[in-house]
Amino acid sequence: MKDLQFNRHRRLRQSETMRALVRETHLRKEDLIYPLFVVEGENIKNVVPSMPGVYHISLDNLKAEMDEVVSLGIKSIILFGVPAEKDELGKQAYHDHGIVQEATRFVKEQYPDLVVIADTCLCQYTSHGHCGIVKDGKVLNDETLDLLAKTAVSQAEAGADIIAPSNMMDGFVAAIRHGLDEAGYHDVPIMSYAVKYSSSFYGPFRDAAHSTPQFGDRRTYQMDPANRMEALREAQSDMEEGADFLIVKPALSYLDIMREVKDRFNAPVVAYNVSGEYSMVKAAAQNGWVNEQEIVMEKLTSMKRAGADLIITYFAKDVANWLS
Repeated sequence: MKDLQFNRHRRLRQSETMRALVRETHLRKEDLIYPLFVVEGENIKNVVPSMPGVYHISLDNLKAEMDEVVSLGIKSIILFGVPAEKDELGKQAYHDHGIVQEATRFVKEQYPDLVVIADTCLCQYTSHGHCGIVKDGKVLNDETLDLLAKTAVSQAEAGADIIAPSNMMDGFVAAIRHGLDEAGYHDVPIMSYAVKYSSSFYGPFRDAAHSTPQFGDRRTYQMDPANRMEALREAQSDMEEGADFLIVKPALSYLDIMREVKDRFNAPVVAYNVSGEYSMVKAAAQNGWVNEQEIVMEKLTSMKRAGADLIITYFAKDVANWLS
């Protein structure tokens, strides 16, 4: 054995302080974006059955939730609205006093330094549950763009710092950028759901947002999970149309895509650690099958290592606590 020659990689693993000294990837509180589901009504804080620890929250209970978020050092939130009324055109999405608009005004008045991101889509607001105008059983692309731009402008008027369109209509970034600029919101950036796969990992979110399609599915506008090059084409189009951030959704099963997006495009990349990824860990942890803290930190670190600059995650409050 004395004549063997080999590298001693373990020299840099001898202690926690040594491992921390040479650690390549870091997860920070500033990387976290916390999703919130705001609902119409009063005195509501109801747990989402398929997402333990995630709640439907009415505006009168929003302050307590936001106090906790701010106290933990989380700098950014993304708002999803669950309206009391739905219709075929999703009119509550772009109503001046829609639930996201009202929540945005409240948060920006109370916590002006917090970054408020508004999810811009129609699915929570349409009676059919699809992300656009439906005619004869088909989701119409171009006719939907006007409503998306209208929604984005109403959210910007309410004070949203960032518009995050998640609908996957072709041209949605171009339409929203044009609408925002025309309304004078040149400085409001777009965080595009540029790469959004038609994934089975969204189930619990649809429970939370009450957005399950009433017929068919979303495969005609969300991406086939088998496709890689298509993701790069989608991201390229969104960059050319004016996107300021690129979201890859879901995150965990698409880390390869995230790395390629980061390597190819000069824009911040956002990982969406989606509801199914959250609920699976919660269920396994509740059964004692995994150590929740360790597996969550490993999972989110893998997203950072794959190229994510920011992470939208329902674990944000837990992670902020652990990082402290």
